[in-house]
Amino acid sequence: MPKKTPAARKPVARVLPLLGVAHLDRGFDYLVDEAESDSAQAGVKVRIRFNGRLVDAIIVERKHDSDFGGQLRFIERVISPFQVYPPQLSRLVEALADRYGGICSDIIRSAIPPRHAKAEEADLDTPWEELGAASEPDLSGWSAYQHGETFVDSILGGKLARAAWQIAPGDEWEDALAALAAKVALGGGGVLIVVPDQKVVDALENALRGVVGPKQITVLTNSMGPQARYRRYLSALVGQARIVVGTRSAAFTPVDNLQLAVIFDDGNDNLVDNIKPYVHAREVLTTRSAFENCSFIAANHSRTAETQLLVDSGWAHDLIPSASTIEARRPDILAIGAYGLSISRELEGGTTSVQAPAFQAAQQALDRGEPVLVQAPRKGYAPILACGKCHSPARCRHCNGPLGLPPSSERSSEEAVMPTCRWCGRIATNHRCTECGSPRLRAIVLGSERTAEELGRAFPNTSVVVSGGNKVVGSIENAPALVIATPGAEPRVNGGAYGAALLLDAGTLLNRQDLRATEDCLAKWAQAATMVRPHFKGGRVIIAADPELPVVRHFMSWDMVAAAVEELRARREVRFPPAVHFAAIDGADAALDSFEQLVDLPEHAEVLGPVPLPPGDSLPGEYDADRFGPPQRLVVRAPLGPRSQLGRALRKANAARSARKDELPLRITVDPIHVG
Repeated sequence: MPKKTPAARKPVARVLPLLGVAHLDRGFDYLVDEAESDSAQAGVKVRIRFNGRLVDAIIVERKHDSDFGGQLRFIERVISPFQVYPPQLSRLVEALADRYGGICSDIIRSAIPPRHAKAEEADLDTPWEELGAASEPDLSGWSAYQHGETFVDSILGGKLARAAWQIAPGDEWEDALAALAAKVALGGGGVLIVVPDQKVVDALENALRGVVGPKQITVLTNSMGPQARYRRYLSALVGQARIVVGTRSAAFTPVDNLQLAVIFDDGNDNLVDNIKPYVHAREVLTTRSAFENCSFIAANHSRTAETQLLVDSGWAHDLIPSASTIEARRPDILAIGAYGLSISRELEGGTTSVQAPAFQAAQQALDRGEPVLVQAPRKGYAPILACGKCHSPARCRHCNGPLGLPPSSERSSEEAVMPTCRWCGRIATNHRCTECGSPRLRAIVLGSERTAEELGRAFPNTSVVVSGGNKVVGSIENAPALVIATPGAEPRVNGGAYGAALLLDAGTLLNRQDLRATEDCLAKWAQAATMVRPHFKGGRVIIAADPELPVVRHFMSWDMVAAAVEELRARREVRFPPAVHFAAIDGADAALDSFEQLVDLPEHAEVLGPVPLPPGDSLPGEYDADRFGPPQRLVVRAPLGPRSQLGRALRKANAARSARKDELPLRITVDPIHVG
């Protein structure tokens, strides 16, 4: 092996080892070999020898000298000459690590796709303009919104504009957004659009193909192969990709000359990273808007409390349709009480009740040749069972686990539907209640399959489509059918809309023990209702909920802003996020005690607990409760103020804990999306 000699110019590189270890999440100095000096630039990935083993690292900067008193090692080799970690991404990652009390290398793992050598051989030189033929987009769709034209002009004029876009019911919002994205790209600007799932990615890509060429659209999702994902990341990095549409991790994509960042449905769980430090894509894009001086849109059919806080603070402004536009486009919405549309919960001999308004709305739509959407809160058949006589939970006699009726995907077509333990999988033959001895069973929670079965009887000779779980139907024809779908799995109607929608079992959504239950519920209802024809074409939405509930009243009047204002007011009263900064610290009792001694919390911070984890929550990995004891939760609340003060304090304490080699499991989540 040739002898390495220090580079003649800036021979020292400050590198960040990608170790995922809190106290080692900082820069270390290494020497650069003269032979690799040209390629060993800030932002490239390298291999280094760290503590006796070879690990990946990223060069953060090149320097003339080092303040390290010992002998410096050489970088082993440059992995790739592409500067995959440009300065703006480095600044973003560092800020998010402070915000979430996390580790830079953990965030980098989500931000930068793994290298694929073959992808680096792709054509990255052809300019965006030569990748296809773009047409002049029609921006008239924005005129339906108050100050919409002024907002668009500001973006196209290079001014900073930020908005909470309240999408009008029935609006073809994908077309409006595609037109704006194309116009920005034609002017030389970059556009980044982040959405919750593949279904919305596909809809946006289809809309964009109406104004730009297919190769002028860059789609980035975790579902695509490593070569395609890395190649498209590089395309954005070098400035070839101007319009990037993707799911959660696409929020980090280093789009050149970023002029507009958009997030759709920011209350969707899919937009929160499922690995630590659990970064929300909304936080990524709002931070980028501040750092990169780009315009920002939070688009939604409803509105989250977090988006309302951005409006209240003046950081963003309302972009809402006029009252007359809402009135003209929305369907009629009627609440008929919690039991006005009741699917039988008895497994034998029960009766399904459909009150006249719901039955008439569905039948009239079917008679007009239109499909009817039925939103069922849960997938499967009957996931939770109880005694049909005393209503005690039905339990497995082998392991005491809960009994349920499995969905069709978990049994053969010839197999009878039998109560099955959801823990051990045993079939509960000859089941009898342990409390009263009754053999009868009833469903506590109804799934979409059971709903389809019962409504199929109520509307005989009608085609029934079920969408949800692992069998999501993308679209259906504009023809008579009952479409039973779980929230988020509602199929589009090709060339039309639903004639009616029935929203079942609202109590299942509203009664969840979760901070965001009301907000999530309204979002799911709005998503379904916006797929229904306007009222002047006969469109009706029937919801099985108490019409006196505030959230139901807001839904019926389609006043999503008022609902968000009320939700944020309620959060302020009880000091829950986003009205405060909030951290959940989960782990063994001993780990929480140790961490509490190490952390230097901001002034006026409040510590609550420890308390047991919420039902259904658990620590990731193989947590040994016998060894460490039941996992507990410590809650920290701090007033809104310096944005990253709480996270920075938690990050520092976690690094100190790591340096002491404290191996007890601990999880830190700042502003978690669910607070049970």
